Amino acid sequence: MVKALSLACLGVLGLAGAHKPRTDIEKAFDQFLKDFDKDYDDVEKQARFGAFADNFDYISRENAKGHSYKLGLNEFSDMTLDEFKMSKLGLNLPGSKWGSLKSLGTHKPGNSSAPSSVDWRSKAVTPVKNQKQCGSCWAFSTTGALEGAWAIATGKLVSLSEQQLVDCSKKFGNQGCSGGLMDNGFKYEEQAPVCTEDSYPYLAKNGICKASGCTVGIPAHGVTGYKDVKVDDEQALMDAVSKQPVSVAIEADQMAFQMYKSGVLSKTCGTSLDHGVLVVGYGTEDGKDYWLVKNSWGATWGEQGYVKLERGKPGPGECGIKSQASYPVVSGKPGPSPSPPSPPSPPSPPTPSKSHYEKPPCQGDETQAEVEGAGGSVCAPKCNTGSCPTDVPEGTSAKPMCILQDSSTGDKYCALACIMGGCPSGAKCVHLSSLLGVCIYPDSQSSMKLGVVPDSSEITV
Repeated sequence: MVKALSLACLGVLGLAGAHKPRTDIEKAFDQFLKDFDKDYDDVEKQARFGAFADNFDYISRENAKGHSYKLGLNEFSDMTLDEFKMSKLGLNLPGSKWGSLKSLGTHKPGNSSAPSSVDWRSKAVTPVKNQKQCGSCWAFSTTGALEGAWAIATGKLVSLSEQQLVDCSKKFGNQGCSGGLMDNGFKYEEQAPVCTEDSYPYLAKNGICKASGCTVGIPAHGVTGYKDVKVDDEQALMDAVSKQPVSVAIEADQMAFQMYKSGVLSKTCGTSLDHGVLVVGYGTEDGKDYWLVKNSWGATWGEQGYVKLERGKPGPGECGIKSQASYPVVSGKPGPSPSPPSPPSPPSPPTPSKSHYEKPPCQGDETQAEVEGAGGSVCAPKCNTGSCPTDVPEGTSAKPMCILQDSSTGDKYCALACIMGGCPSGAKCVHLSSLLGVCIYPDSQSSMKLGVVPDSSEITV
């Protein structure tokens, strides 16, 4: 049975408010398009200008307040905050950050006091990377901590593969571009050879594991365990960072973080941890203490890809930086490398995909829904509790969200929400009334049921 559903809550993630174009913003937008090599059709360009104008005004207002930090334009300045959060975060924290990986106890500071400043960038930190539209911050935090630990233990700084984690650690609980955990990444990399970035390059999308035959950066079992840093303990975190880069989780879903340009970011975010990053040092700037944090949004964001977060704030610290800090312990003389892999077996016939959101016919817990004006249909699990199944077709970066609604019963359903693509093979991203769209499987036989609800932010499908 095919139901008629309505797309709920798109107004929250929709276009920025209407603007009367101003010459200064128009000029800034034109320069922005050139600086970041943006190329949009007329419809999307108008939508992007609306978001850009909101962000431009916000930057101007905040910089006029005389904060200890400055905001500025970057490649994300034509994105709404909700769109930005949907594509740039992706951390799901467990009760225990490192899962079942061997605990080597809690970090204990030495008798001597920590140095007044630390910066590992010249010795144990690889160049800033870019997770792009994939929600894989957890993978970049994982590799960053390992790169630092391995460089300090062996004297060899090797860039490690995030794509290996995205593709290969799913059986350890990670969900590729749909999010993951640093602890699950370390569990995988404890038992598997860790590939170099060059031999297993980043693609910013889910894929099939291809670790066999890569160049090994860290042998299997080179990761021997981990140490937690005492929660909310300033001196313990300083001491840990003085020994090696430390993996942390922070809250990064604020406009000031999206538009951060320089200085010490202060009093701008809470403690709802949603983003994995790497503390690579600390220091003092213009009398204000800070933590030096490596992000994974490319070198055009922030201070060449880094952010300085206020240090000395009590409790969890700025953006919750002291809430869940840990670091890996590695063996500088790991055991012998694994034996060469056996000759590959003949390929098995592909097994049918059993993920949700596939092309109809749908699974038993899904409802086939037709989408008016989109020329297609979706397989939609019910989500009256607000949660959606997270298993998506291979290669999908669109996010499962509870955004469909049966206009007759009020029941809500899940679908793959997309912004600029990322849909499963055979599906297309259809934008209905905002920057946010839905992944639709084209179906010429679908009958159109309803139209846009008058004077409403909802769209009937």
